[in-house]
Amino acid sequence: MKIRRKTPAVKIGSVSMGQGHPVVVQSMTNTPTADQEATYQQTVELIEAGSEMVRWTINDDKAASAAPEIIGRLRAAGYATPIIGDFHFNGHILLGKNEACAKALDKYRINPGNVGKGERHDNNFAQIIKIAIEHDKAVRIGVNWGSLDQELLAELMDQNAQHNEPKELQEVMYAVMIQSALTSAACAEKIGLKKDKIVLSVKMSVLQDMVTVYARLAQQCDYALHLGLTEAGGDIQGVSASSAALAILLQQGIGDTIRVSLTPQPNVKRAREVEVCKALLQSLGLRYFAPSVTSCPGCGRTSSTYFQELAQDITTYIQQNMPIWKKQYPGVEKLKVAVMGCVVNGPGESRHADIGISLPGTSEQPIAPVYADGHQMITLKGKKIKEEFTNILEEYIQKRYSQ
Repeated sequence: MKIRRKTPAVKIGSVSMGQGHPVVVQSMTNTPTADQEATYQQTVELIEAGSEMVRWTINDDKAASAAPEIIGRLRAAGYATPIIGDFHFNGHILLGKNEACAKALDKYRINPGNVGKGERHDNNFAQIIKIAIEHDKAVRIGVNWGSLDQELLAELMDQNAQHNEPKELQEVMYAVMIQSALTSAACAEKIGLKKDKIVLSVKMSVLQDMVTVYARLAQQCDYALHLGLTEAGGDIQGVSASSAALAILLQQGIGDTIRVSLTPQPNVKRAREVEVCKALLQSLGLRYFAPSVTSCPGCGRTSSTYFQELAQDITTYIQQNMPIWKKQYPGVEKLKVAVMGCVVNGPGESRHADIGISLPGTSEQPIAPVYADGHQMITLKGKKIKEEFTNILEEYIQKRYSQ
């Protein structure tokens, strides 16, 4: 694992990022912000799942008026999670007209490709930055290749066409993305926004393009970076593409906050994208949120489904108990548990875990040795293995992590 890239510490409400702080998980609601009840409920769902910042669409006066009301309700309920306002096209107008909204939000997100053209672009951008300075707010300058600054794109395309050996369109796009972000950040600093109030992002929807442009941007600046693969899709495609893209950059020490953007699916909670972020960070060893359960994929040796059921039951047991455990047992989130299904890798994986059980596979002797801290502690058998192992796990946690 490479050392994290050095950036200024950025304070956003109750959350700090950059300068060695843990990578921050964030997400975005897909409710109309003007619908106060729906937005409140989904925001709470995301926070409870582990989102450390939540972004809302602020697209009209109704949304801008609703924002401080919902934030007030969240704070009254004890939720300190920073709320980000996402502005496109009319952010300068909405923030100027709705001072309560400008004060209540913890951060503004603006896209330099969507703040107007020509002189209006510069004036509108400057107006948002001045409001951020007035209210001491952070700003994410979020460039997206689906809504690039068309004037900058045309300028760089014209310059490229005049070269003896013009670059490919893809290279020009990379340059536009990076220049748009850096020029906008420099402009914000010139207006008076401090560097530790600026976050940049350069989102693209093709994995290799996204990785390339972020890696190049990271080499050219030390601003805090928000990572995300935009329009990643849903279900397996969205999870795998986003995880792969973010992992490549995070492994290089690039990235201070992340979001996995998943296309909504029927009967799938919005919080799934938060769960993916947490699982990704824990897989990389960057953060720990709950004990991990190592379990085998099954094979011809494991015709019984008992080990699958036990692995799921233990995972569920951990999830249900974590709200209590994290208060009572500091450090329990780093616990490694193994639930294995046969003798091939079962004993070895169980020894490598903090605590593990190796269930019998097909034709194996019907016993289940339990290992703790690398040593076999007991052998279970019979019909109550799940209950007995659960009790052993609880006792192990109490003994190891009690203050």
